Amino acid sequence: MKKDMMQDTPAGNIKWMLSILVCICLLHSCDSYVEVEQPNSQLTGSAVFEDVGTVNAAMTGLYAKMRNNGVLAGNSTGGSLQLGWYADEFENYQAVGVNNFYNNTLFDGESVVGTIWNQSYRQIYEANAIIEGVTNSVSLPEASRNQFKGEALFVRALVHLYLVNLYGDVPYIKTTDPVQNSQVSRMASATVYENIIADLEEAQALLPETYITAERVRPNRFAAMAVLARAYLYTGAYAEASDAASAVINSPLYTWETDLDKVFLKASTTTIWQFMPNAAGTNTSEGGLYIFVTGPPTTVGLRADFVNAFAANDQRKVKWVKAVTAGTNTWYHAFKYKQRIATASSLEYSVVLRLAEQYLIRAEARAKQGELTNAKQDLNLIRNTAGLGNTTAVNADEIVAEVLNQRRFELFSEFGHRFFDLKRTAQLNTVLPLSKPGWNANDALWPLPATELIANPNLNPQNTGY
Repeated sequence: MKKDMMQDTPAGNIKWMLSILVCICLLHSCDSYVEVEQPNSQLTGSAVFEDVGTVNAAMTGLYAKMRNNGVLAGNSTGGSLQLGWYADEFENYQAVGVNNFYNNTLFDGESVVGTIWNQSYRQIYEANAIIEGVTNSVSLPEASRNQFKGEALFVRALVHLYLVNLYGDVPYIKTTDPVQNSQVSRMASATVYENIIADLEEAQALLPETYITAERVRPNRFAAMAVLARAYLYTGAYAEASDAASAVINSPLYTWETDLDKVFLKASTTTIWQFMPNAAGTNTSEGGLYIFVTGPPTTVGLRADFVNAFAANDQRKVKWVKAVTAGTNTWYHAFKYKQRIATASSLEYSVVLRLAEQYLIRAEARAKQGELTNAKQDLNLIRNTAGLGNTTAVNADEIVAEVLNQRRFELFSEFGHRFFDLKRTAQLNTVLPLSKPGWNANDALWPLPATELIANPNLNPQNTGY
């Protein structure tokens, strides 16, 4: 393996992150993720974190990296596509090469497995650099220090949340110390979750309720609460999950949208947090990746069995799925995002967190606590917006089952929700073998990249089966 690939990892050589100051100097806009040329003046480490503008540039630069690379990227190496293939949402139409995600044949040298690991820890390390820098700053205003630290804590927790669900026990990195990070060991998943929750609780206390940008591209307190609600749900802390989701739902910043065509527009009132495109007029990577206008597709489409599983009158199938026909053949693609190419001005941003998930979290958490009437009320909001009648579920188990069913059709193609839902409810090994011949029980976890285990043996043992 090439030396520079090992240097990109937390276990290999964390000196990579010493270049963060160069990265900061390459960005200057507080409202945009657009990359710009390096300014004339160079910044040193201490100066970067004494100036609101340069710290702001570091923060927006970090979001640009998250948008373009790693588990939250909407492109061909991002988590949404790979996890849609890995579970039972996407069909593979690639004509060349073996698709190890679609075939469930991952191995420790799979390039995208390594890329997602490496990019995730790059982002975590950069968040840590911002946390340390603003904490040690002597001249940043307190409000700015709190804002930046809260955002960086939010990023650190969110990325670790994906890592622990993909790889199982993982290191929780909280420092920029290269020696310490080169020797880290894997941490029990329960302890990883404790750290995630602690970071999010601190983040929501530091962040303001209002957005600092007009288009919800910087997280506020409720973005942290939204991820906290998910973390609580995943760990079975149902009362806390319900309370966190309620805090988001009850905020006047968010208004339920009954028009499904408006949910993924950049000004949607149900958006909690989204990524701004990299240039004016550009839309989402997801739109460019998923939409095709002639068949057969060359990369990805929705599985026919998934499309056929929608209820006949489900408006999400009408609005968020599109069929492309040639002769007797029909293919389907996700159509939540409508824009495949650039427009005069950007119409759609990549939505990472939105209100529907919070209603579904609260519905499930309420049902688990025996609050059946309130649970059905939340569930019916989702169903009714989709053009479906009220649920016929009666008891808690039936309500939870229907919540999970609605999550499948509401959150498809969005950052792996389907895979994570099957995993946390112990249904992977009963559901996926029905449509995925290559599936086996060890596939619940991805392998750690082989290069990481070589660079840092403390990360051993490898996940079972790899």
